[in-house]
Amino acid sequence: MQKKKQDVNSYTRYEKARMIGSRALQISMGAPFLVKLNKEDLEHMKYNPIEISKAEFNAGVLPITVKRPFPRKINPNT
Repeated sequence: MQKKKQDVNSYTRYEKARMIGSRALQISMGAPFLVKLNKEDLEHMKYNPIEISKAEFNAGVLPITVKRPFPRKINPNT
């Protein structure tokens, strides 16, 4: 069974900012990269954790999920 990747366009800008920021914090604390980056790419990004997490987000490999609350069903009889 193949794991379905979430489309990067299906997140709000707030969810995207939260995910990228959380992953950037993980990277700055020493977490391994989830995408292959050569030395040239890292120098172009200036070893910036936010830029690295953006690359991971665009590749669709972030290990972070978004939980959205379901709308409450309002009973019209009450």
